[in-house]
Amino acid sequence: MKLLGLLLVFVCTFGGLLVAMGFNIPAFMGLMSVILGAFTGEFIIIMGCAFSAFLIGNTMDVIKMSGKYMSALTTPEAYNKDDYIELFSMLFTVFKLSRTKGWLALETHIENPDDSDLFAQFPGFQGNHHALIFFCDYLRIISLGNEDPAQLGGLMSEEIHTIEHHEHHAGHAVHHMGEGIPALGIVAAVLGVIKTMASISEPPEVLGKMIGGALVGTFMGVWISYAFVGPIALAMTAKAETQVMYYKCIKVCMIAFLKGAAPQVAVEFGRKTIPHNVQPGFLELEEKLNELPAPS
Repeated sequence: MKLLGLLLVFVCTFGGLLVAMGFNIPAFMGLMSVILGAFTGEFIIIMGCAFSAFLIGNTMDVIKMSGKYMSALTTPEAYNKDDYIELFSMLFTVFKLSRTKGWLALETHIENPDDSDLFAQFPGFQGNHHALIFFCDYLRIISLGNEDPAQLGGLMSEEIHTIEHHEHHAGHAVHHMGEGIPALGIVAAVLGVIKTMASISEPPEVLGKMIGGALVGTFMGVWISYAFVGPIALAMTAKAETQVMYYKCIKVCMIAFLKGAAPQVAVEFGRKTIPHNVQPGFLELEEKLNELPAPS
């Protein structure tokens, strides 16, 4: 849908221009020739300066993350329903094992989670390095004797807040870049006017096209900022929020279990906290949990 939205921006912009010109195809093509003639130079000035400023103002980590979050245009959710079913299955297995054999039974799994037979049953989660380490770190704290849900809940909230701040960096950085693009469009327009003034002796029809070309910079700056970069930044931030939701779900389940909830009930607490578009049904999840082998 997001790619369709980007396509519709072009259709509505230039289709609306054609309608406004009364479907005068020759006049429309003449105007488009002016826009396209100035497009390359204006685009290099506007987006070249915008991207250069983006490089100046952000760390390499944020720059790389911004590239990664461009995937929000094709996959707006970081995790789908199957990912959450796998997460709940893993949590249920861990909770059931700790309930029957104690937290120390998890020691071999949390010390080397990449080689754990338990986590190997859930390859999607095991391959999610940051979530795996996040979960195992808290299992390690619990196995050392701290099972206070209030203390662990507060610590998890602090860490999730840090993760949230980090994951939102990319969207915020692109948003700030987008805010500066209209001003860079004015810069491109002013340069076009300077070029026009240097050719003031040219006939009116030539000057008219040159002035029109200069104004393309203002048009492009506003158009690119509000129709492309701004919405893309919002999509990136929305995907980052779905990334953070995964950690919040782990927290809810762990705290519920530490407060005495049965494994399946603790998992149900987490299921109720996630958005409906990725939330498995109660019976759907129950059926999946019943199919899991006994933990060992």
